[in-house]
Amino acid sequence: MRGTLRTLRFVQWAMLGSIFLCAVAGELVPSHARTTDPSLSYMFTTAGVALVGVIFVVRRTLVFRPAESLAAHPDDGVSLSQWKSGYVSTYALCETLASFGLILRFLGSSFQQSLPYYLGGFVLLFFFGPKSPTAV
Repeated sequence: MRGTLRTLRFVQWAMLGSIFLCAVAGELVPSHARTTDPSLSYMFTTAGVALVGVIFVVRRTLVFRPAESLAAHPDDGVSLSQWKSGYVSTYALCETLASFGLILRFLGSSFQQSLPYYLGGFVLLFFFGPKSPTAV
């Protein structure tokens, strides 16, 4: 369990760093100065809100349920695998939210329009750090 927690923390911090790098890359790579279609912004906003909902559902089903089982039976390999997969899936979804900001930036949006996606992915990823199943 200790090694799994350490691995998940490493993955979390690596993905936090990659969100920062996405924001930097969005600023360094020159984008074509063009106006973006407002419907594109609405589409990404709707997808981002839906993605946040999916993140919470994934956490409830793939992290909390196996954590309850692990609290009762710490040597259950299947529950440990599901618990670990739940955290990795949550982190990947948070990273996807941040990548929406990078995509918008490449399509010509301003940094201020991309910033909520970067911040949303970063904050969610930061606060969803791995906790020992006994602490859940």
